[in-house]
Amino acid sequence: MVSVEVKPVTTVKSKVTIKGTKEGLVFFMDDTCSFDELLADMREKIEHSHQQILSGPLIRVSIKLGKRYCSPEQQEQLTQIIRTKGNLVIHTIESDLITREEAMAERLKTHFSIQVNTVRSGQVLEFDGDLLLLGDVNPGGTVRSTGSIYVLGHLRGYAHAGISGDSQVIIAAAVMSPTQLRIAEVISKPGEEWTNNSGGTEFAYLENEIMLVAKMNYLSRIRPELGEKKREG
Repeated sequence: MVSVEVKPVTTVKSKVTIKGTKEGLVFFMDDTCSFDELLADMREKIEHSHQQILSGPLIRVSIKLGKRYCSPEQQEQLTQIIRTKGNLVIHTIESDLITREEAMAERLKTHFSIQVNTVRSGQVLEFDGDLLLLGDVNPGGTVRSTGSIYVLGHLRGYAHAGISGDSQVIIAAAVMSPTQLRIAEVISKPGEEWTNNSGGTEFAYLENEIMLVAKMNYLSRIRPELGEKKREG
Protein backbone atom coordinates (compact mmCIF):
# COMPACT_ATOMS: atom_id res chain seq x y z
CA MET A 1 0.00 0.00 0.00
CA VAL A 2 1.28 3.41 -0.99
CA SER A 3 1.09 6.05 1.70
CA VAL A 4 -0.07 9.43 0.48
CA GLU A 5 0.48 12.50 2.60
CA VAL A 6 -2.47 14.90 2.46
CA LYS A 7 -1.68 18.47 3.38
CA PRO A 8 -4.37 20.98 4.32
CA VAL A 9 -5.04 23.70 1.80
CA THR A 10 -4.61 27.17 3.22
CA THR A 11 -7.08 29.68 1.86
CA VAL A 12 -6.71 33.42 2.18
CA LYS A 13 -9.88 35.43 2.54
CA SER A 14 -10.24 38.09 -0.12
CA LYS A 15 -10.24 41.61 1.27
CA VAL A 16 -12.07 43.01 -1.78
CA THR A 17 -14.91 41.23 -3.55
CA ILE A 18 -16.13 42.54 -6.91
CA LYS A 19 -19.64 41.72 -8.11
CA GLY A 20 -21.47 42.82 -11.22
CA THR A 21 -25.00 44.24 -11.14
CA LYS A 22 -27.34 45.84 -13.67
CA GLU A 23 -26.09 49.26 -12.57
CA GLY A 24 -22.37 48.39 -12.79
CA LEU A 25 -19.84 46.96 -10.34
CA VAL A 26 -20.00 46.75 -6.57
CA PHE A 27 -16.74 46.57 -4.58
CA PHE A 28 -17.39 44.95 -1.18
CA MET A 29 -14.67 45.80 1.36
CA ASP A 30 -13.72 43.51 4.24
CA ASP A 31 -14.33 45.60 7.37
CA THR A 32 -12.22 43.43 9.71
CA CYS A 33 -8.77 43.64 8.10
CA SER A 34 -6.32 46.54 8.33
CA PHE A 35 -6.63 49.40 5.88
CA ASP A 36 -3.18 48.63 4.43
CA GLU A 37 -4.28 45.06 3.69
CA LEU A 38 -7.38 46.44 2.01
CA LEU A 39 -5.31 48.74 -0.21
CA ALA A 40 -2.96 45.91 -1.16
CA ASP A 41 -5.78 43.59 -2.16
CA MET A 42 -7.51 46.40 -4.07
CA ARG A 43 -4.34 47.00 -6.12
CA GLU A 44 -4.03 43.27 -6.78
CA LYS A 45 -7.61 43.04 -8.02
CA ILE A 46 -7.32 46.11 -10.25
CA GLU A 47 -3.93 45.18 -11.73
CA HIS A 48 -4.19 41.41 -12.19
CA SER A 49 -7.82 40.28 -12.29
CA HIS A 50 -11.12 40.99 -14.01
CA GLN A 51 -9.22 42.42 -16.97
CA GLN A 52 -12.05 41.82 -19.45
CA ILE A 53 -14.43 43.84 -17.29
CA LEU A 54 -11.91 46.50 -16.27
CA SER A 55 -10.85 47.35 -19.83
CA GLY A 56 -14.22 47.73 -21.53
CA PRO A 57 -16.76 50.58 -21.76
CA LEU A 58 -17.47 53.01 -18.91
CA ILE A 59 -18.76 51.25 -15.78
CA ARG A 60 -20.22 52.80 -12.62
CA VAL A 61 -18.62 51.58 -9.39
CA SER A 62 -20.20 51.49 -5.94
CA ILE A 63 -17.93 50.93 -2.93
CA LYS A 64 -19.44 49.18 0.10
CA LEU A 65 -17.32 49.74 3.22
CA GLY A 66 -19.43 47.63 5.57
CA LYS A 67 -18.88 48.77 9.17
CA ARG A 68 -15.45 50.21 8.42
CA TYR A 69 -14.91 53.93 9.00
CA CYS A 70 -12.76 55.54 6.31
CA SER A 71 -11.60 59.11 6.56
CA PRO A 72 -11.94 61.32 3.44
CA GLU A 73 -8.21 60.80 2.83
CA GLN A 74 -8.59 56.99 3.00
CA GLN A 75 -11.60 57.09 0.68
CA GLU A 76 -9.50 59.09 -1.78
CA GLN A 77 -6.78 56.41 -1.64
CA LEU A 78 -9.32 53.74 -2.56
CA THR A 79 -10.84 55.75 -5.39
CA GLN A 80 -7.41 56.64 -6.82
CA ILE A 81 -6.62 52.94 -7.21
CA ILE A 82 -9.92 52.31 -8.97
CA ARG A 83 -9.43 55.32 -11.25
CA THR A 84 -6.24 53.80 -12.64
CA LYS A 85 -8.64 51.92 -14.89
CA GLY A 86 -9.99 54.67 -17.12
CA ASN A 87 -13.32 52.94 -17.71
CA LEU A 88 -14.29 52.86 -14.02
CA VAL A 89 -16.33 55.77 -12.65
CA ILE A 90 -16.96 56.10 -8.89
CA HIS A 91 -20.71 56.34 -8.30
CA THR A 92 -21.16 55.95 -4.53
CA ILE A 93 -19.19 55.12 -1.37
CA GLU A 94 -21.43 53.68 1.32
CA SER A 95 -20.89 52.63 4.94
CA ASP A 96 -23.16 50.82 7.39
CA LEU A 97 -21.98 53.13 10.20
CA ILE A 98 -24.70 55.53 11.27
CA THR A 99 -24.17 59.27 11.67
CA ARG A 100 -24.44 61.16 14.97
CA GLU A 101 -27.80 62.60 13.87
CA GLU A 102 -29.13 59.17 12.92
CA ALA A 103 -27.94 57.76 16.23
CA MET A 104 -29.75 60.47 18.16
CA ALA A 105 -32.97 59.92 16.19
CA GLU A 106 -32.83 56.20 16.91
CA ARG A 107 -32.03 56.74 20.59
CA LEU A 108 -35.09 58.94 21.05
CA LYS A 109 -37.21 55.98 19.93
CA THR A 110 -35.68 53.48 22.34
CA HIS A 111 -36.99 52.31 25.70
CA PHE A 112 -35.52 52.67 29.17
CA SER A 113 -35.36 49.74 31.56
CA ILE A 114 -34.50 49.49 35.25
CA GLN A 115 -33.18 46.11 36.41
CA VAL A 116 -32.56 45.28 40.08
CA ASN A 117 -30.22 42.32 40.36
CA THR A 118 -26.59 41.20 40.31
CA VAL A 119 -25.22 39.83 37.04
CA ARG A 120 -23.11 36.88 38.11
CA SER A 121 -20.37 34.98 36.28
CA GLY A 122 -21.77 33.25 33.19
CA GLN A 123 -24.95 35.35 33.13
CA VAL A 124 -25.86 37.68 30.24
CA LEU A 125 -28.26 40.61 30.60
CA GLU A 126 -29.30 42.11 27.26
CA PHE A 127 -31.76 44.90 26.53
CA ASP A 128 -33.07 46.96 23.60
CA GLY A 129 -32.66 50.57 24.72
CA ASP A 130 -31.00 52.32 27.67
CA LEU A 131 -30.39 50.15 30.71
CA LEU A 132 -30.11 51.14 34.38
CA LEU A 133 -28.82 48.27 36.49
CA LEU A 134 -29.24 48.61 40.26
CA GLY A 135 -26.64 46.05 41.23
CA ASP A 136 -23.18 44.71 40.40
CA VAL A 137 -21.75 43.05 37.32
CA ASN A 138 -19.39 40.38 38.62
CA PRO A 139 -16.31 39.12 36.73
CA GLY A 140 -17.56 36.75 34.02
CA GLY A 141 -20.93 38.54 33.86
CA THR A 142 -22.06 40.35 30.70
CA VAL A 143 -24.34 43.34 30.13
CA ARG A 144 -25.33 44.27 26.57
CA SER A 145 -27.65 47.01 25.32
CA THR A 146 -28.48 48.87 22.11
CA GLY A 147 -28.45 52.09 24.16
CA SER A 148 -26.40 53.36 27.10
CA ILE A 149 -25.63 51.28 30.19
CA TYR A 150 -25.73 52.73 33.71
CA VAL A 151 -24.54 50.45 36.53
CA LEU A 152 -25.41 51.73 39.98
CA GLY A 153 -22.93 49.35 41.54
CA HIS A 154 -19.59 47.69 40.83
CA LEU A 155 -18.87 46.97 37.14
CA ARG A 156 -16.25 44.22 37.14
CA GLY A 157 -17.43 42.15 34.16
CA TYR A 158 -18.03 42.83 30.47
CA ALA A 159 -20.27 45.65 29.18
CA HIS A 160 -21.20 46.38 25.55
CA ALA A 161 -23.32 49.45 24.81
CA GLY A 162 -24.54 50.44 21.35
CA ILE A 163 -24.58 46.86 20.09
CA SER A 164 -26.50 47.97 16.98
CA GLY A 165 -23.77 50.45 16.05
CA ASP A 166 -24.67 53.61 18.01
CA SER A 167 -21.33 55.20 18.93
CA GLN A 168 -22.86 58.09 20.93
CA VAL A 169 -23.95 55.94 23.88
CA ILE A 170 -22.03 55.69 27.16
CA ILE A 171 -21.21 53.10 29.82
CA ALA A 172 -21.37 54.48 33.37
CA ALA A 173 -20.72 52.80 36.71
CA ALA A 174 -20.49 53.80 40.34
CA VAL A 175 -17.29 51.74 40.53
CA MET A 176 -15.60 51.25 37.16
CA SER A 177 -13.22 48.26 37.09
CA PRO A 178 -14.45 46.18 34.12
CA THR A 179 -12.93 43.14 32.48
CA GLN A 180 -13.66 44.78 29.14
CA LEU A 181 -15.81 47.58 27.73
CA ARG A 182 -17.19 47.89 24.22
CA ILE A 183 -19.09 50.75 22.63
CA ALA A 184 -20.42 50.02 19.13
CA GLU A 185 -17.40 48.41 17.43
CA VAL A 186 -14.68 49.91 19.65
CA ILE A 187 -13.22 47.63 22.31
CA SER A 188 -11.13 48.79 25.25
CA LYS A 189 -9.52 46.78 28.01
CA PRO A 190 -9.07 48.30 31.48
CA GLY A 191 -6.12 50.59 32.00
CA GLU A 192 -4.38 51.73 35.13
CA GLU A 193 -6.92 54.50 35.68
CA TRP A 194 -9.64 51.87 36.17
CA THR A 195 -7.74 49.52 38.43
CA ASN A 196 -6.69 52.42 40.67
CA ASN A 197 -10.17 53.84 41.06
CA SER A 198 -10.15 57.15 42.90
CA GLY A 199 -13.85 57.03 43.78
CA GLY A 200 -16.89 58.61 42.20
CA THR A 201 -19.05 57.55 39.29
CA GLU A 202 -17.27 57.41 35.91
CA PHE A 203 -18.43 56.87 32.36
CA ALA A 204 -16.80 55.63 29.16
CA TYR A 205 -17.53 57.23 25.79
CA LEU A 206 -16.12 57.43 22.27
CA GLU A 207 -14.37 60.40 20.76
CA ASN A 208 -12.84 60.06 17.28
CA GLU A 209 -13.14 56.25 17.49
CA ILE A 210 -11.14 56.20 20.76
CA MET A 211 -12.64 55.14 24.09
CA LEU A 212 -12.13 57.57 26.96
CA VAL A 213 -13.18 57.59 30.62
CA ALA A 214 -14.32 60.68 32.53
CA LYS A 215 -15.92 61.60 35.84
CA MET A 216 -19.71 61.79 35.79
CA ASN A 217 -19.76 65.56 36.36
CA TYR A 218 -18.36 66.00 32.82
CA LEU A 219 -21.29 64.16 31.22
CA SER A 220 -23.33 67.32 30.52
CA ARG A 221 -20.39 68.78 28.60
CA ILE A 222 -19.44 65.66 26.66
CA ARG A 223 -22.90 64.23 25.94
CA PRO A 224 -25.38 67.12 26.43
CA GLU A 225 -27.87 65.36 24.14
CA LEU A 226 -28.43 62.65 26.77
CA GLY A 227 -29.99 65.25 29.07
CA GLU A 228 -32.07 66.59 26.18
CA LYS A 229 -33.37 63.11 25.53
CA LYS A 230 -34.63 62.71 29.11
CA ARG A 231 -36.42 66.07 28.99
CA GLU A 232 -38.09 65.22 25.68
CA GLY A 233 -39.08 61.78 26.94
